[in-house]
Amino acid sequence: MSSKKMSSKKMFPDNRPHKNTKLTGERSEAAFLHRAAGLGFGVAKPWGDSLRYDFILDNVDRLSRVQVKCTESIRAQAYETRATYTVGNGRAVYTRADIDFLAAHVVPLDIWYIIPVEVCTPAPMLRFYPHRAAKKMRLEPYREAWHLLAASADSSASGRFGIEIHAAADETYSNLTWLTPRPTGVVILKEIVIPSEAR
Repeated sequence: MSSKKMSSKKMFPDNRPHKNTKLTGERSEAAFLHRAAGLGFGVAKPWGDSLRYDFILDNVDRLSRVQVKCTESIRAQAYETRATYTVGNGRAVYTRADIDFLAAHVVPLDIWYIIPVEVCTPAPMLRFYPHRAAKKMRLEPYREAWHLLAASADSSASGRFGIEIHAAADETYSNLTWLTPRPTGVVILKEIVIPSEAR
């Protein structure tokens, strides 16, 4: 028997390749992009991998930072992942300073849990039971909860989510006509929706 065959046998004694967790994660990210874009969200991917989040989602009203996690094996009767990231030789828990939502992908069933980070921070061990009939599990309300990403910036279901964007009028423009006394500070522009019957 050649040394090449012997080394291969030692690496894979059952003749099956070992799982590549990085590849699984990349596939889940691609699946998230496909699903989110299909639901009508604008999807952006940050350059590089130094930020805490994988995607920025635009629902027209606000931007949300989303971190994707995936799980593909059952442990103690649950699919399991953690709302943590690596810091040096240790782990840190995601907070609102890092992300707005965590999207957990149960790979074998292709099921998503869309979880506000405020739910993850106090209990970062995330256990999912989509294969069981019980509905009272802590994270079941967030199964396929894509509507949370579509909520308006004024949503208060679990606090205010997303990144608020304000626009300011530059006072150096001299050709602006002010209908009210000219402001002396920053002007906050808000979108005004005009009913169709009034147009």
